[in-house]
Amino acid sequence: MIAEAGLAALWLAAALAFLQLALAWFGLVGGKDDLLSAMRPVAVAQGVLTAAAFLLLITLFVQSDMSVALVAANSHSMKPWLYKVAGTWGNHEGSMLLWVTVMGVAGAAVALFERALRRDTHMATLGAQAAISLGFYAFLLFASNPFARLDPAPPDGQGLNPLLQDPGLAFHPPTLYIGYVGLSVAFSFAVGALLTRRVDAAFAKAMRPWVLAAWIMLTLGITAGSYWAYYELGWGGWWFWDPVENASLMPWLAATALLHSATVLATRDALRAWTIMLAVVAFSMSMVGTFLVRSGILTSVHAFAVDPQRGTFILGLLALYIGGALALFGFRIGTVREGAQFELVSRETMLVVNNLLLTVILGLVLIGTLYPLMTEAFGHKVSVGPPYFDRIVGPITLVLVIAMAAGPLTRWRKDRAKAVGGRMLAPAIILLAAAIAVSALAWGRIGVLPFLGLVIAAAVAVGSVAPLWKRNLRRTPLFTWGMVIAHLGCAVSLAGMASDSAFTVEKLVAAKPGETISTAGWTLRFDRIVPVAGDNWTALQGDMTVWRGNGAPIAIHPQSRFFTNPPTTTTEAALLTRWNGQLYVVLGQEAERGRWQLRIWWKPFVTLIWLGGIMIALGGALALLGRERRGWMMKIRKRSAWA
Repeated sequence: MIAEAGLAALWLAAALAFLQLALAWFGLVGGKDDLLSAMRPVAVAQGVLTAAAFLLLITLFVQSDMSVALVAANSHSMKPWLYKVAGTWGNHEGSMLLWVTVMGVAGAAVALFERALRRDTHMATLGAQAAISLGFYAFLLFASNPFARLDPAPPDGQGLNPLLQDPGLAFHPPTLYIGYVGLSVAFSFAVGALLTRRVDAAFAKAMRPWVLAAWIMLTLGITAGSYWAYYELGWGGWWFWDPVENASLMPWLAATALLHSATVLATRDALRAWTIMLAVVAFSMSMVGTFLVRSGILTSVHAFAVDPQRGTFILGLLALYIGGALALFGFRIGTVREGAQFELVSRETMLVVNNLLLTVILGLVLIGTLYPLMTEAFGHKVSVGPPYFDRIVGPITLVLVIAMAAGPLTRWRKDRAKAVGGRMLAPAIILLAAAIAVSALAWGRIGVLPFLGLVIAAAVAVGSVAPLWKRNLRRTPLFTWGMVIAHLGCAVSLAGMASDSAFTVEKLVAAKPGETISTAGWTLRFDRIVPVAGDNWTALQGDMTVWRGNGAPIAIHPQSRFFTNPPTTTTEAALLTRWNGQLYVVLGQEAERGRWQLRIWWKPFVTLIWLGGIMIALGGALALLGRERRGWMMKIRKRSAWA
């Protein structure tokens, strides 16, 4: 009865979403703000029901109930418990239920905790959230039922895709989904503000925490996914411009621009139209990503759906929500009053430049992702890969990073160009010094983009911490620290990307056990091949000993694993991390005369890529905590004053 209870919870949640939408409609049309009091418990109950449905699906996976079609197709009784739980969302139906669950819980949080918005805007926001939820409920109930039964039940399941049998599955998809759904909440706020003609600072202050939280989770999800692909796939790269990777990058780019615009609107009452437009674009990109990954149009480890009908359903939702939002934007944007004015030389202008560059990058990534799919639909296969993105997106990204460094050094509303130039003097000196140093150390061995990446990263690092100059660090607000750490994280990641591109050394050899290989200052002794067994796999493991110079020898163990459910062979790279990089070793197939293929990389400072990603997310978390703490303190002071 667990599956039936989960399905019943979904139907009840869908009915409550319809009731929530109806209450919002009658409340707005009839001017009955008091209906908001009735909507709050409806939204909370909806969140409870979706969470219950998802927990029941997890229970079915943990119990290995093979009478449920989803469990039989994506699990196995002998699978470790971690992958039984994480496997709940490692498939199409389960991942969409996770999406709906996060959306329901987020809607409940908006209903419970939001108190700053006007009642009519709050009501319209909850109504918009219900409208979005209804589409996804319909998709689950009519096209992707996660609780469908099998009769008769098979004796055991088919197992989970071995590439997904990794701890990354427990972290990567949930963080991305929380980010996507956070953008849906921001979209609902924007729709509510347009419907009630209340695009103002209060609306931006209410929306900003949701945008910031979504941006943090997207940052963590993309960072974790990048590292997961890096060590799991055995290709030696951290980003491949795969369409599925781009599907998560595009919402992040839009959310980054939206975050800056919402902050300007909340604090300076400017960029009103920008904020609304970017809220629509950010949610649109999350819907486009959902369509790409869940429609079956892409063949990928991430792309679970292969049924064209599901793709058509999602495409219909995409057209409905994005088309409706753009129509509402076009119809109501004329009612949005112009915000506060600012001079050409000002921080607001720098943020507009930031938004323009982010939007251009977003457009280029979107074109590069969709163009091959469009040409294939007309019978022509066109490949758009890393060369396009590196050469087109790379230079614009470097300009964006420079603008990011200059923004915090510019004053709000009005500044003088000469004064800004003076504040940029230290980063400029560091840029020149870095250019001289890199030229002296690597002239002729490094490409133009990696060279620019390294020198700009050094300048941006100095520019990022410049806002702390002459400040009392103990009294510096948390959100200022957050800005500094996030921008510094961008510089750190950029340095890691440039170093990996410029200095990576790769060696492909066929070696016998007992032989020694030397590369990039490392010595690797191939000791032997031994069979090993895990919980649900067997493997051939290469026992190897590596050392650098006169350093102590260290054992590493790359593997070639074989999974029986389903039958799949995967590689498990051996990673040896040092302060200045990673040694990355992959064991390939057996060649002639007892030799084994070995692929070896030395990747200087590659770990800075993910360290920077963590710093960016940490900076966002500090900014969120600092903003919310300031709001709480102001409320406490007001209450004390009234008392």
